[in-house]
Amino acid sequence: MKLFKKPVRVSNLARRSLKGVIHLLALGYLVGLFYAGVTDNLGPDPVDTLLNETGIWAIHLLLITLMLSPLAKILPSPEPIKFRRMLGIYSFVYALSHFATYILFELQLDMSLIATELVKRPYIVVGLAALLLLFVLTITSFQKIRRSMGKRWQVLHNSIYLIVPLALLHFSWSQKTIWQEPIWYWLFAFVLLFNRIKGLVTTALKKHSRSKNRKHAT
Repeated sequence: MKLFKKPVRVSNLARRSLKGVIHLLALGYLVGLFYAGVTDNLGPDPVDTLLNETGIWAIHLLLITLMLSPLAKILPSPEPIKFRRMLGIYSFVYALSHFATYILFELQLDMSLIATELVKRPYIVVGLAALLLLFVLTITSFQKIRRSMGKRWQVLHNSIYLIVPLALLHFSWSQKTIWQEPIWYWLFAFVLLFNRIKGLVTTALKKHSRSKNRKHAT
């Protein structure tokens, strides 16, 4: 289904203006959060508020990033894709802020306590795995690296389909339930990812079948 017969395009000025607004909102909210925490304006437990806000917005930005490809097809328009890298990087920035808050303020860089927490709370390891994958996607998102990697770049960036369930598992596990708030994120992610994962599996099976047929032919 396409909303418009012709591809939707916006001017360079409109695109840059929208990107400026996104930068302002994403950075402004993050800086405002930490400023409120430092000035003791985040309620009775500022560290818990920082952890919740940075973590949930990392997931929000990740899901918004995934929405851009379907949106580009529905409009149709190449414009949403031009915002994908920026929003993906902000997802990483918020996830990194979430992790830094936990290590710096919650555990206060106590290495023995950090090691104990990793063993005691496996969901931290799951979240750390998602963060490391996001880091890899972020540093390989630059055009120069993308060109040098060739086809391997797309294979690597398909790991976004692993990052989403890891992030949601981390969130659900930390909440000690998949119901209530987490279930809505899981359902939304399922709707976003179903067709793309199905497409990846179909493509992989076709490649395997062609490879098998070539072997039999020789």
